Amino acid sequence: MKNAQKSIKFYILLFLVPSLLGFIVFSMLPMISAFYLSFTSWDIIGGSPDFIGIKNFIDIFKGEEFYRVMVNTFKFIVLYIPLIMFSSFFVAILFNSKAKSVPAFRVILFIPVLTSWIAGSVIWRSVLNDQYGLLNNLLALFGIDGPAWLTDSNWAMIAIVVVSIWKDLGFFSLIIFGGLRGIDKTIYEAAKIDGANDRQILRYITLPLVTPTLFFVLITTMINSFQLFPQVMVMTGGGPSGATQVIVERIYTYGFRYFSMGYAAALSIILFVIIVTITIIQMLLQKKWVFYE
Repeated sequence: MKNAQKSIKFYILLFLVPSLLGFIVFSMLPMISAFYLSFTSWDIIGGSPDFIGIKNFIDIFKGEEFYRVMVNTFKFIVLYIPLIMFSSFFVAILFNSKAKSVPAFRVILFIPVLTSWIAGSVIWRSVLNDQYGLLNNLLALFGIDGPAWLTDSNWAMIAIVVVSIWKDLGFFSLIIFGGLRGIDKTIYEAAKIDGANDRQILRYITLPLVTPTLFFVLITTMINSFQLFPQVMVMTGGGPSGATQVIVERIYTYGFRYFSMGYAAALSIILFVIIVTITIIQMLLQKKWVFYE
């Protein structure tokens, strides 16, 4: 019996080895390297990293750029997360209906998810062009003078948010739809027998029982928001006047344009700490609004 258990453990470890190696090579080693580089000055091109201690972190927190970038990031979060959560929940409820057009609607809405960010951003950059873009031309038909979506600092982040929702809506809607499908139908039947209307069922049954799924979506969207990058680089490049500069865009710029890899690594460590801190806070707060069966 003991030999059989040892044999099972051996094969379990054997099958885990490729995944563990991949995790070590592609995750752990880069993280350790980034942590080390954050205390160095290195231009990538030549020479070895020079240890400078916490100078990179001091420069980051002393400068105004970091705080401006974080304000831009939180602007995106404040606009994006409530809109994607509400719209995904609403669309998931439509997915859960018995209308004949629902399967086709699911496929159409999921197409942007399968589209690469680069291709989608290039298309939207053309659509949102203030001179010849499709959106402003459509608005002109109704006598509306469309804004300079990507070149006006007041509208650029809004444009990024709209495109991000377009890309992510189908994915998060399907996740919430899966949560809705997992709710026991007998609960709805009992509620209807007790005389509950559709609004009461939505508020007191559906919404509480789907909160674990909503919590997962909230965590995921929050992490994605801090990792905002491809749509910014393709559509605005961080402009106009730094209005869409976000922390990952700054990491890329300092690392691969200014060749200041130590400074970029320090920014990435700060980003890691921010994401972990916010995730821990969300995990603690979930006890107040997430209901598990």
